[in-house]
Order: sequence, then C-alpha cells, then structure tokens
Amino acid sequence: MQNHPPLVIAITARALFDMEDSHDLFEREGVEAFSAYQRVREDEPLSPGIAFPLVRKLLALNRQAPADAPRVEVILLSRNSADTGLRIFNSIQHHGLDIRRATFTSGAPVWPYIRPFGAQLFLSANPESVRRALEAGVGAATILPSGAAESRHDQLRIAFDGDAVIFGDESERVSREQGIEAFGIHERERAREPLSGGPFRGFLQALHDLQEAFPVGEGAPIRTALVTARSAPAHERVIRTLREWGVRLDEALFLGGRDKGEFLEAFGADIFFDDSLHNIDSARRHVAAGHVPHGVANDDAGQA
Repeated sequence: MQNHPPLVIAITARALFDMEDSHDLFEREGVEAFSAYQRVREDEPLSPGIAFPLVRKLLALNRQAPADAPRVEVILLSRNSADTGLRIFNSIQHHGLDIRRATFTSGAPVWPYIRPFGAQLFLSANPESVRRALEAGVGAATILPSGAAESRHDQLRIAFDGDAVIFGDESERVSREQGIEAFGIHERERAREPLSGGPFRGFLQALHDLQEAFPVGEGAPIRTALVTARSAPAHERVIRTLREWGVRLDEALFLGGRDKGEFLEAFGADIFFDDSLHNIDSARRHVAAGHVPHGVANDDAGQA
C-alpha cells in the first residue's frame, strides 16, 4: 500500500466550537470586553460547533496509525490572542480532540498561515478569509456557525457539488450565459474531454488517497458522494473526468435541478460543499453545508 502525506484540515475556532455569544460581544463592545469574557470562563468548556462532528470523525481515522505518522491532521486557526485562546485549548482537551498545532493572531487575518501548514481544506465563518484561501489555491468554504447537529453514522460522509467545486466552472458559465439547451449540447460534444479541476480537486484527491488506507465497502470509515444538478446526458463527461483523474466517488446523484437538501439528508452527509447559495440554503436545513465562493455563480457576490 502506498504511503501518502496526511490529509490536513485548517479550521477556525468559530467553526469548531459554538462561540456566537462571545463573538456577538466582540462585535458590540470590542476586544477588551471579549478578552475579559473569555478569561473569566477559560475553565468552562465551549460547546461543539457546526464542524465539530466532522473534525471528530476525521481525527478518529488516526486510530491504529502510528503516532508520528497520522493519517489526518487538524490545525486550529484563530483570531484570538494566545491569552484568550487558552479557553479554546482547554475545550480541545476537554472534548478529547487530538489537535496539537494552532495559530493565534490577535485579530490579524489567519489565511496567510493556511498554505505553510500544507492544508488541503479550510473551513471558516469568515467569508473574506475563505475567498483569500481560494485565491491561494486551497479548497475553502464558509460555514454558518451554529451548534453541532447529532450525527447519524459513525462513518465519515462528505458530499460535493460538481461544477465550480470539484470541477472548473466553464460548463456552468455556458449554462448561465447561453441557457440549459446550449449547456447540454456543449457537454455532449465534449463528453470525452476531461473537465478542468476546480478548487476542491486537491482535497478530493487527498480524501481519495486516505480512503485507500481502508477496505472498500460498507465497513469503510469514509464515504463520498457527488450531488449535482446535472442530468443525463451531461453525466458522461463527469464520469469520464473522474476516471481520468483516478478518483473514486462512492455515490453519484444526478438530480436534474431538484433541490438537494433531502437527498443529502438521505445520504447522511456530515458536510456538503456547493458554490450556489441557493443550494446551500436548501442543504443546511438538513445537513452542515459549506459555501464555496468560487466561479460564475459568485461573480456578482465577489464584487459586493
């Protein structure tokens, strides 16, 4: 079996823990009030946040891996100071999360540290940080902070949209600029021409490499799904592209424009990544969802 570098996930404290009370205080009254609030409560563990179940399942993949060669590493990035960050580290220890590396920036942006850590995925509640990470070539998504949902599976289940997430947005541009009929013709004519890679191609490849450490099948600890608005015959180019890349997705749902939320709930996704805010709004009523502000669907949003 081939040895691969670990899958590295960078995550902010607000995505990992429920910190909305203290964040609201920071927004209202500033850094001194926030710091005092955190110091008084530094021995009071923070509750799990929206990405906590995902992180716990990712770190569980290190069981039976050598301590000096983990399969997954999670890096904490926080705009707290090291002083106020003590509550975050205490909470990490309380919940038994094996997170050893962290950066505390005292209010400065955290995104410059994502690349030096070698992360393939960055999760944050800050849209600007996510945009900057994407510009730096890292798969990144904005997640709306909330408490952690109850997980229905021990298995780690991750779902992806296709165009502008796993793949580039060229085909989506055709659909938006020329209509769905032109999109269908475009895809049929290029069925044997691989799609370009999107911002999550690197993360998908790293996840696939990690899956190879485990047996295939129902007992595998990771399950992946493509959940796309595409329908036949535009499916062929997607399938051939993944084959060309040598990447396996366990499930592929070609929904032909149907709302994705109930399908993601049926799959049991721990998190779903999509470039469309409309799809994210549908998804987050059922599962944790990360918005990928990339591609033609976000051209206007990026100017706002």
